[in-house]
Amino acid sequence: MAFPPMQPAADAARTHQITYHDGSTRTVQVSEREIAYPEGRLIISRTDLNGILTHANEAFVELSGYPRDELIGQPHAILRHPDMPKAAFKDLWDTMQAGKKWHGYVKNLRKDGSHYWVYATAVPNVRGGKVVGYTSVRRKPSRNKIDELSAVYKQWLAAEGSAA
Repeated sequence: MAFPPMQPAADAARTHQITYHDGSTRTVQVSEREIAYPEGRLIISRTDLNGILTHANEAFVELSGYPRDELIGQPHAILRHPDMPKAAFKDLWDTMQAGKKWHGYVKNLRKDGSHYWVYATAVPNVRGGKVVGYTSVRRKPSRNKIDELSAVYKQWLAAEGSAA
């Protein structure tokens, strides 16, 4: 998987290597800077069956910090923040591959190394009785849920690290 290069944030605090489900790796710059989710906006994207982005609305482009041409054709995992446990994405994929709707809170990584939180709903796109891809709609998340899940995600990450 070849991702476009990141533009490190001026306040980049750490470098982190992410390993994806296919075994590929990517080094990212991660800052502690959070970008607030914009009021009244929905982020919408579509992927193919392998999670490759085929559509990104303007809100997605703006909040991700990537130009559209660096998003389309890339794995949706381009936004994966190293603070997100693998278990969260396993649940997402298991749910959607079972043909069901998934909901969850996700911390996404922007191109510049900052982050933003979303409340995501992802659904399979069915055409002629077959799943042909997936659509995700993200909205402004609850700050209380972010605070609650940040602690849970840290525990999950620690458990993943000790299992490695």
